[in-house]
Amino acid sequence: MTTPERIVFSVEGVKVVGDLHLPEGNGPFPSVVVAGPMTSVKEQVTGTYARALAAHGFAALAIDHRHYGESGGEPRQWEYYPHKLADLVEAVAWLKADARVNANRIGAVGICLGAGYALQALAGHPDVNAIAAVAGYYRDVPAMQAADPEGFAARVAQGKAAREHYEKTGEVELIPAVALEGDAAMLLQSTYDYYAGRAKHPNYRNEFAVMSREAFLQFDVQSAAPKVKQPFLMLHGPNALNPLWAEKFFDNVQAPKDRAFLTSKGQTDIYDDPKIVGPASAHIAQFLEENL
Repeated sequence: MTTPERIVFSVEGVKVVGDLHLPEGNGPFPSVVVAGPMTSVKEQVTGTYARALAAHGFAALAIDHRHYGESGGEPRQWEYYPHKLADLVEAVAWLKADARVNANRIGAVGICLGAGYALQALAGHPDVNAIAAVAGYYRDVPAMQAADPEGFAARVAQGKAAREHYEKTGEVELIPAVALEGDAAMLLQSTYDYYAGRAKHPNYRNEFAVMSREAFLQFDVQSAAPKVKQPFLMLHGPNALNPLWAEKFFDNVQAPKDRAFLTSKGQTDIYDDPKIVGPASAHIAQFLEENL
């Protein structure tokens, strides 16, 4: 296992830090930017898939988005999707400019909500030739609002109030990113076991800025489907997040598309189980080799 190269670039004047996982050899290599779940850092699932894809010959870049990990950005732990989308666009620009990368062969891979971020940021991007999504969280905001209009509006209002409080006082209201009870961004046992257990890392903080809810809850992934112009690969399964939303998204993509079936116990074992990551990354590598 090779040690990734630490890279730094700037987005809107703020430092973004990434790990570039390089294959053996001199290049120039085909490359991918790897996008990951909410609150995650580059040493977790994005690093796992970047490392696996590097073994297949791709220069793979995993980043700490602004507000997380080693990257800059205040407040900390702010899940603000416009910044995440812009970070991914700049990550592609960084790859394109690096001499070790084949500037004509760049793709994107997203895992969980990272699939949504990658799709909204890079669908139709002229320098991104293919997009693969692993266990994507294809958020359907109109469906979420219709299912619980009062609860949805209340959480958005909670986020707005927390943002206004931050702007007045500089104080950031925080809740756990993962927990098993109480108010937290994620409450599933499997999610807790991953982030607080086997993927725990000094670069990861188990915190979520409540002000995130104002924008995050309104981040819709389904609307990206008609924007996809590149070849698209979906890897999903019945135990990954919301397979019905995945099916809806896939059906609405009009670009060349393919899918592969994921067998898993749930969502987070797709992040790090070698028996899943290995075949999934091999399938992605084949797709990218054919389409970049």
